Amino acid sequence: MEIKPLKIGKFTLELPIVQGGMGIGISRSNLAAAVSNSGGLGVLSGAQIGHDEPDFETNTLQANLRAVKKHIKKAKDAANGKMIGINLMVAMEHYEEHVQAAIDAGVDIIISGAGLPLSLPAQLKGTQTLFAPIVSSARAAKALLKNYDRKYQVAPDMIVIEGPMAGGHLGFKLEEIENGMIDLDQIVKDVIELAQEYGKKYHKEIPVVVAGGVFDGADIAHYLNLGASGVQMATRFIATEECDAHINFKRAIIDSKKEDIILVKSPVGMPGRAILNPFSQKYGIKREKIKKCYNCVKPCNPATTIYCISKALLHAVRGEIDDALLFCGSNAYRVNELTTVDKLMQTLKQELLSA
Repeated sequence: MEIKPLKIGKFTLELPIVQGGMGIGISRSNLAAAVSNSGGLGVLSGAQIGHDEPDFETNTLQANLRAVKKHIKKAKDAANGKMIGINLMVAMEHYEEHVQAAIDAGVDIIISGAGLPLSLPAQLKGTQTLFAPIVSSARAAKALLKNYDRKYQVAPDMIVIEGPMAGGHLGFKLEEIENGMIDLDQIVKDVIELAQEYGKKYHKEIPVVVAGGVFDGADIAHYLNLGASGVQMATRFIATEECDAHINFKRAIIDSKKEDIILVKSPVGMPGRAILNPFSQKYGIKREKIKKCYNCVKPCNPATTIYCISKALLHAVRGEIDDALLFCGSNAYRVNELTTVDKLMQTLKQELLSA
């Protein structure tokens, strides 16, 4: 099929591919710059982005805010003016401070989910930074668009729909995912209709991007044929040389089998998808004693939580995979080799052209 570039605000991307933000430290400046340089949109994750700063353990917030600015600058410098984004979860502690740090660093777009980014336009007013909410239903999209329209007289610059086959935190109930109750295609059609309605009102194009289980050119073509403007992919970028993850995490993705991809519950009760390993086998059986709270997400309570998600994800980025939570999408087992970002993007381009 013909590949139409993905237009987001003043930016035009050669390929309609957004790289999903992956924390902790899995998508930082190196990966984001490589994706943007290969024709897509590279996205950092702001979740504990400063995990390797020297004062991270003693001064976590400032280490993270400093790293937000540092890695956005590094990515933008390496991408030579191409678009760079950051994913910031609404549920994260000190969300507004992270947003401000990203704005100050000149990030081009903030992609925000894990909650509804209702007040994000207020903080972005008067800046050049674009914004894109992540939703899992047309109902959530409608509520956000109505809120932005009524309170701020604006519309988002992109909408990301995250389906049930994604990794990380999912915006669905566990039984909905297990029973296959979600009709993602219908959600996509409904959200596109809303985007067109508000786009017409604000004289702008609001691209709709679909995420969750997108693996190859055929998947991309499917959503483009439904009317979406692009897709968001995350897991496939883990097994690239440029990915900021430890090689042990990359190998865990490459070596995984279909039966290894399981549903897990995060400490705040949200379902997620991860690779079966010693950690995911034992979590929840016995509550972990939390010795240090990283103040990462709300409403986690270290006195009652079953495990520390920051600690589990820190193990992942450091390569201690037996003690790590290895978030991944549903098709992780189909990744079978380490490649480069450019080779992956070219493969996806050829597959899409042939679809």
